Order: sequence, then C-alpha cells, then structure tokens
Amino acid sequence: MTSPLDQKKIKITGPVVVTANRVGDGAVVYRRADGGWTTDLDDAAIATDAAGANRLIDAAAADGLRAIGPYVAPVKLAPGGEVRPGNLRELIRLGGPTIELPVTFGI
Repeated sequence: MTSPLDQKKIKITGPVVVTANRVGDGAVVYRRADGGWTTDLDDAAIATDAAGANRLIDAAAADGLRAIGPYVAPVKLAPGGEVRPGNLRELIRLGGPTIELPVTFGI
C-alpha cells in the first residue's frame, strides 16, 4: 500500500493522454484504452478528469518492461475527432527532432 504522500495530484484542465518512451527503441508511445501502447496519437486513451488520468498513469507506470517515463500530456481535440498535441513539447516529440541529424554509418 502506498502512502497518500507518495501519490501525485494531477490537475486536469482539458483532455490529456499518457505518453512515454518505448523501451526497445526509445520511440514516443501513447497508452491505449486496452492497456497497450501505440505510436499513433489518434489511438491514445483520452482522460478528461483527474481520476481517469490517474488510472492511466498508474497502469502505465506498472508497465515498465515495455515503456518508461510515463507522464500526462495535454492534447487538443479537433472538430473532426483528430487528436493533436496540446503544447509545443508534445508537438516536437510527435514530429521528431527539429534539426537534421548527422548521418552515421555502421552504428
């Protein structure tokens, strides 16, 4: 049993998803409603209150063999139902590096 002091209070001001990095290759992944992980933001489970966000983050944190560093990230819902990143950090994580990376061979 965990102490109430160990639990973080999550403040929700809009829709959120739980995101992390996949253990095998570091790819950005999102928690699905079925408990799996996806690289497609549109397939992520969306929470709209603190209780839902806590359920997602607790389940994600217990899944340390497939993804690490889970946290709650804001999203925006487009009129057509498309899910978009809710801030610049998540936009960059979704799109990849903002600079061209050097090409390396044999690594």
